Amino acid sequence: MRIDPEDIRICLEDHPARQPGPESMATPIVQTSLFAYPTFDEFVEAHTAESRNYVYTRGQNPTVEALEKKLAALEHGEMCKAFGSGIAAISAVIMGLLKSGDHILFVNHTYGPALKLAKTLERFGIEHTLLLDLEPEDVTRALQPNTKLVWLENPGTMMFRTFDVAAIADIARKHGAITSIDNSWASPLFQKPIDCGVDISIHSATKYIGGHSDVVAGALITNAILMDAIYQRAFMLHGGILHPFDAWLLLRGMRTLPVRMQQHHADGLRVAEWLRDRKEVAAVHHPAFCDRSKTLTGYSGVFSFEIANGGFNEVRKFIDGLKRFRIGISWGGVESLVATPTRADNVEYLDSQRFPHGLIRLSIGHEGADQLIEDIESSFDSM
Repeated sequence: MRIDPEDIRICLEDHPARQPGPESMATPIVQTSLFAYPTFDEFVEAHTAESRNYVYTRGQNPTVEALEKKLAALEHGEMCKAFGSGIAAISAVIMGLLKSGDHILFVNHTYGPALKLAKTLERFGIEHTLLLDLEPEDVTRALQPNTKLVWLENPGTMMFRTFDVAAIADIARKHGAITSIDNSWASPLFQKPIDCGVDISIHSATKYIGGHSDVVAGALITNAILMDAIYQRAFMLHGGILHPFDAWLLLRGMRTLPVRMQQHHADGLRVAEWLRDRKEVAAVHHPAFCDRSKTLTGYSGVFSFEIANGGFNEVRKFIDGLKRFRIGISWGGVESLVATPTRADNVEYLDSQRFPHGLIRLSIGHEGADQLIEDIESSFDSM
């Protein structure tokens, strides 16, 4: 595991504006809906370039901007926009950059609501394909003449498979397609996709960036040209903004992001390695055991495993037997969570996604690896 010392500095620096007198140790919350100007000419000038000025908090706000500058710096991107949720950021990319007749190629297991959005957009003439074969030549074959966006997730949802991010970004660029990646799993500390040639990095900031399960947010980082298109065509029109107080919560969470990610890395690996030796487990899906991405410098605390000869009943018994893991759909907080794509009546869906029927996802929090291993062992023993 390696965290850049410069990233630690960025996470800790939480006072972008220097003021005379005593120095505030936290970014102020500018809780306002609008900003007034002393003259009409100054107002008109600001309103003409609203993306760069404070006019109305739907467009720009000092507290939100402080968060955006921090995330852009961590991702080595030119600009960042923060949103009220991860799916709002995803929607802004797709609807801000694509038009009827365009095609999206999703590479790897992908966040479910992103695929649902793509399905919904079929009625507006935007097509999509999901590709679960991850070699560069597979991507080359899957590209269509009208593919305008290649959507990546590394590691992928639920199965946590990885691929050569730079190679696929290069293939997309040569095809004339924009690349966007969901970087929520790794956080900006363990993967910097823009350095590998990816155009847009997306985060569900609800997860590790916030880190305390108390805020829902999203963010995207990209270059100035793409950001201008996204800002004008989607961000300002959809209204999925991040509010100043939620931005402040994220800024507060980022001050502990490096130490939290180090602990998620260590405890997640320890639990995953322990599971590999259990007779009840058919396989453990953790990027550390088969990392082909060439981009990850560390691992977060989310991975999955398969119960041997397991199906819905075995999955349900195991989950109900846990005491320290909470049952919930999100991840990235200080509490440990368990989830599964398996239901009593969705075998066809599982097979279409190549998900094993006994698949269980764990998000390792900060209770301590020993206590979590003890909890898992106790659940195995009770089955």
